[in-house]
Order: sequence, then C-alpha cells, then structure tokens
Amino acid sequence: MKRVGDVGVAMKRSMLIPMLLSFHVAAAAAEAQGCRVALALALDVSSSVDSAEYRLQIEGVAHALLDREVQAAILQSGGSIALQVFEWSGENDQVVIQDWMLIDSTADLEAFAAGLLRQRETRSFLGNQTAIGAALDFALTQLERGPTCWESKIDVSGDGQTNEGIRPQDLYWMRDFGDIVVNGLAIEASVTGLLRYYDEFVIRGPNAFVIRAADYDDFSRAMREKLIRELGAPRIGALDGDAAERPAPPFR
Repeated sequence: MKRVGDVGVAMKRSMLIPMLLSFHVAAAAAEAQGCRVALALALDVSSSVDSAEYRLQIEGVAHALLDREVQAAILQSGGSIALQVFEWSGENDQVVIQDWMLIDSTADLEAFAAGLLRQRETRSFLGNQTAIGAALDFALTQLERGPTCWESKIDVSGDGQTNEGIRPQDLYWMRDFGDIVVNGLAIEASVTGLLRYYDEFVIRGPNAFVIRAADYDDFSRAMREKLIRELGAPRIGALDGDAAERPAPPFR
C-alpha cells in the first residue's frame, strides 16, 4: 500500500513533467523569436552562365533587395530574417560569397546588397558542370551552421538541369531536410521545360514554388517577385497558380 507521502511525491512529479515540457517549448520559442526566416540563396555559375549573365545575377539579387516592396515584405512582417548567398556549379563547386547576416533594417539590406555588388568581378567558378543536388546538400549544411529561425528556406536559381553528381530527387531520399522549404527560380533562356523540371524535382516543402525568368535580363524581376513571396507575411493557403506542397520523401 502506498503511503500518503509517496502519493504526494508522485503527484508532484506528475505536475512537474508538463511544467518542464512547457519550459523547454517556451525556451525554444524564445530562442527563435528574433529571427523568423533563414534563407540561403544559391546562384548558378556553371559553364552555361557567361560573364554578362553572371553580373546580371549578382546585380539582380542586390537590386531586388533594395526594392521598396521587397524591403516592406521583409521589414514589416515582424522579426528579423537571416540571409546568405553562395555560388554553385559542379559537384564540388560551392563557395559562400555573402555569409549569414541578420536583417533588421533598411540599412542592413543596403549593406548586404553592397557586399554582393563588390563580388561582381570575382566569380568563383568558370566552365564547370551543373550539380543542383550537390548545391542543395551544401545549402543544408549552411542552414545547420546558420542562425536559429522559425523557418528555414533554400532558394536555388539556375538555367539548366543536373548533369553531374546526385540528382535533387535522390538527395531528398538520402538526406533529411525536415521542414526546410526549397523554392526555385528557373531561367529558361536556353532550356525548354526547365520550369517543369524545377517543379517536379527541385522544389520541396509546404507551399514550395518556382518562378520563371525568361532570360537573365528578366532575372531581377523574377528574384524580386520570389523574395516578396517567400519573405513576406505568411499566407493562409496558397494563391491560384501556386505549386503544390512538396513534402520530403520518407527518410532512408
């Protein structure tokens, strides 16, 4: 038979467990409260991208970040965002050109854009293949070492399909991307059907989507549209034309 003291201890323990759980949940929420989205931007610098197109990409991202509507979407939705930009090409070709920075103000966005523009003459790779899967794998490691935020997203842009290394759809089977969202920007300058390829094999996660750029001259417009969509206030449901939800395949 249990003594009264034993019953009291048991009751205290039963009350303590949910209190501890609540404490840990609250602590985790407090840790992430300052940053709502961590976004890794992945730019294609494979052999299909010439020097002029490379500059259009860098300038396109910088100009998009300086756009008033983009800044409003980023700064008026509550909480900061964390940005990083890296270049990718072949299977072993990924280099961070603008490391993680917490964005809380227009001045932060201007500083980030200025840092990007200084990279216009320092392209990381030239003449290499297109390894989207390897780029996504690299982005995953960058998010793991980046700031803790409510959401994590990868934004991959490119003008061709994977022709080296692991395919994106196979990577999603091999690596646990959890609730990370991957959005895409398909530059259909020379590859017909690239939008569909990104839609079927590259993007993944809740409300993931892909934006089409007709060519590199259209890149800045497409980047602006995409940043507003993925960094603005969360939307309930998806708008007409949104890509379907892309959950990760079962981990194995």
